[in-house]
Amino acid sequence: MDKRDKLLEVKNLKKYYPAAQKQQLKAVDDVSFDIYEGETLGIVGESGCGKTTCGKTCLGMYGKTDGEVLFRGKDVHLMNKKEHFEFTKKVQMIFQDPYASLDPHQKVYDIIAEGIRIHKMAGSRQEENRMVAELLEMVGLNAEHALRNVHEFSGGQRQRIGIARALSVNPEFLFCDEPISALDVSIQAQIVNLLMKLQKEKGLTMLFIAHDLSIVKHISDRIGVMYLGKMVELTDSSKLYSNPKHPYTKALLSAVPIADPDTSAKKERIVLKGDVPSPVNPPEGCRFAGRCEKCMEICRKKAPRITEVEEGHYVACHLYNKDKEGVK
Repeated sequence: MDKRDKLLEVKNLKKYYPAAQKQQLKAVDDVSFDIYEGETLGIVGESGCGKTTCGKTCLGMYGKTDGEVLFRGKDVHLMNKKEHFEFTKKVQMIFQDPYASLDPHQKVYDIIAEGIRIHKMAGSRQEENRMVAELLEMVGLNAEHALRNVHEFSGGQRQRIGIARALSVNPEFLFCDEPISALDVSIQAQIVNLLMKLQKEKGLTMLFIAHDLSIVKHISDRIGVMYLGKMVELTDSSKLYSNPKHPYTKALLSAVPIADPDTSAKKERIVLKGDVPSPVNPPEGCRFAGRCEKCMEICRKKAPRITEVEEGHYVACHLYNKDKEGVK
């Protein structure tokens, strides 16, 4: 993995929002990770953990509070106008809700052609027509769909239009913000398989945000697990499933449904107690301490740093702090 070039480097990223009584809501708090060329990094966690905010801050859609985000070595938040214009061509987003992210009264052709026109990618109207038709066919729609309005299409078809729009400028990087959560279950697998097919054909790099671990495992090379603004575990997709380290990750995986009833019956479900702490006033130590059955005294006093416990396997948990006496 390390032999490939880093496309995106996120270093100690923080995104805070002002809250009541001069407090701060710590949506993303000291998060670091890299994304390598051609890979898909999945980020999972329950609603409100900060995964979407983290992704949008990485793209410069939200300003950062602290830290650094580098795209091919350039700081996303310090780009000049020309650099940012080029950045918007290289990086595109697929939104969560295809009903809200597309104008229902706009023609499909104009939605897809907009990026082509802004970045002057077509030399003539004839070439633009060809590009739009190819993009529609690439995502599983027909070329004649270009002349219809968006409101005539189903949710799954609208998401395909959104994918075609994102691909229209030949991006290097796709940020997929829960792109299937608003779709029927029967359509979700089709969209995920389409994204995987397009990634392979075009050599795309992707950041895939979701709360469904089974979907994330299917599409991701590596997976990061977030809890209350913190990255608590990061490793290869297969390793996360076969050998999860963090107690929160173990609890998440125990809730993933299994199709085989016999296997499912033998599976031990970990039920978390207590509530998620407030991101405005998080606990002093580990943010998961109040819900963790393996909580130790140090967990309530000191926040664990994310460290590499095995090759390529990073965990933020005092259970794996080898420097602490009595901890395995």
